[in-house]
Amino acid sequence: MKLNELAPAPGSRKAKKRVGRGIGSGLGKTSGKGHKGHKARTGGGTNPGFEGGQMPIYRRLPKRGFTNPFREESQAVNIGQLKKLAGADVTPETLHAAGLIGKLDAPAKLLGTGDADRAYSVRGIALSASARTKIEAAGGKIED
Repeated sequence: MKLNELAPAPGSRKAKKRVGRGIGSGLGKTSGKGHKGHKARTGGGTNPGFEGGQMPIYRRLPKRGFTNPFREESQAVNIGQLKKLAGADVTPETLHAAGLIGKLDAPAKLLGTGDADRAYSVRGIALSASARTKIEAAGGKIED
């Protein structure tokens, strides 16, 4: 096989529909758009929220609330999941290596679900109050 012999599979490529090219093409005159009407015009058609002239739902419903554009979602890790770690050192790097968090640059938080099976040394991670008490009860230390 040579480069000049390469071709797509038969039937996988469809010819472009050439409209407005004479009556013999089958798509002449109105170019498959019918006669007159809104959808026959250039730029015709409605926006996705259009409801036939009725007041659309996004304008009927009241607007409430506020979305903070600077919100940072923390990655939650439960104490019970720390069993997957090889050592007792808990840092964002070790959590990422064990697959417990997805992104190193996003903040992580340790939650209190589950039990601490060994004395962990936690560094560079936020903790909930219950997680803090469970780690300290297991003999671990928290470095802020």
